[in-house]
Amino acid sequence: MRGRHGTSHTNSDTGHTPTTSRRRAKRRTRARARARTWAALAAAGALALTGCGDGDKKADPPAGATQSAPRVELPKLSGEKLEVAAVWTGPEQENFTKVLKEFEKRTGATVTFVPAQDPIVTFLGTKIAGGAPPDVALLPQVGALVSAVKNKWAQPVGPQAQAQLNANYGDGWKKLGAVDGTQYGVYYKAANKSLVWYNAKAFEAAGVQPPKTWKELLEVADTLSASGTPAVSVAGADGWTLTDWFENVYLSQAGPQKYDQLAKHEIKWTDDSVRQALTTLGELFGRKDFLAGGQSGALATEFPKSVTQTFTGGDRPAAAMVFEGDFVAVNIGQTEAKVGEDALVFPFPAVGAKAPVVSGGDVAVALKPSKGAQALLTFLASPDAAEIQAREGGFVSPNRAVDPGAYPNPIQRDIAKALIAAGDDFRFDMSDQAPAGFGGTPGAGEWKALQDFLANPSDVAGAQAKLEAEAAKAYGG
Repeated sequence: MRGRHGTSHTNSDTGHTPTTSRRRAKRRTRARARARTWAALAAAGALALTGCGDGDKKADPPAGATQSAPRVELPKLSGEKLEVAAVWTGPEQENFTKVLKEFEKRTGATVTFVPAQDPIVTFLGTKIAGGAPPDVALLPQVGALVSAVKNKWAQPVGPQAQAQLNANYGDGWKKLGAVDGTQYGVYYKAANKSLVWYNAKAFEAAGVQPPKTWKELLEVADTLSASGTPAVSVAGADGWTLTDWFENVYLSQAGPQKYDQLAKHEIKWTDDSVRQALTTLGELFGRKDFLAGGQSGALATEFPKSVTQTFTGGDRPAAAMVFEGDFVAVNIGQTEAKVGEDALVFPFPAVGAKAPVVSGGDVAVALKPSKGAQALLTFLASPDAAEIQAREGGFVSPNRAVDPGAYPNPIQRDIAKALIAAGDDFRFDMSDQAPAGFGGTPGAGEWKALQDFLANPSDVAGAQAKLEAEAAKAYGG
């Protein structure tokens, strides 16, 4: 799961700018309702995510239960060869490959996974120009889906896949997979990107507890650093993680209406709300002793390392905390740490009145008008596929029919339950709604501007100017 992009796209709650006071009032009412929903989820999550001891495990249904009988019928595709492209690597790719193996077993098709590069729209464009597009691509941002449709690459979903979507998905996730009213995508994978994972031994050694507010986070960071363990491992080498940091601070501090406006570039990045968010983020990024390796070390740290170095070294790891989504569990699995024991999690602290919850996701799209591509979309829209990867950890599905018992531990189970309980009330990753040139290109746009900010967190005005210049260029003024 990443924060990467194509062209701007919004859900039905954000829509077009209202033209009457009555419609504005309705929009404010919906925004307040969404804010209350997220606040409730965050409060519930704080209890569920930090309370996953042995007692909780005994009360929960057995993790990784045996898969039930197939619930979706697939066609026989003996001899057919398919290619599936995604930006996933390492354990995430390995776990998805198990899903593809099950599809092969049920259909007789042969499926090859094709590792894609960022930005995926550019990667796919090259493949298509060369006459060799993959049959299906999993796109890690809404904007990339819109680009694929506008470029006439994408195929609408067939009736079998649509039936699975109608049976298993809420309207919000279906709308995110649609463009101009036509369904093109299946959101196979989702993410709660408002989580902070922490090393239980490091917290215990420093005598600190999970913070609930940004002020408390800074106090905990100060205590941890004074104890000899840097507070936070920041994956600054991967600009997408920095967009997630910003989005959580901004959503909580500026509120959902400003968030929606900035996501569509209806307000500029030079707006005072952006200044406040960057200033707040600078309170953490500006303390060299708070970051594993300082600012320069953070800028040299890629996402997988940011996780593994937090959960190795006993009670003296390279850092005590790492921020990112539920998929962090995949990388924790590469260490000796156990999720729910050595590795615990708390919701992103409230910066303003409400704690933020930002969601992301990967949408599967058919790029060839083949029977096999449509069959794979149908499978990915079913609980059968999602439950295979759920058992491996580091994965959350927006599919309502997935058995909670498929998730391997109470933490993953509670994250998944919170996602489903949110229904259609969620804020999608802001950078995933932006044009690729701004929000989804390594070394450019928002990614580069925020990396420059991490290198010099005191230059808030300079960061705002860079962000606005890049946004204006990408959004067309």
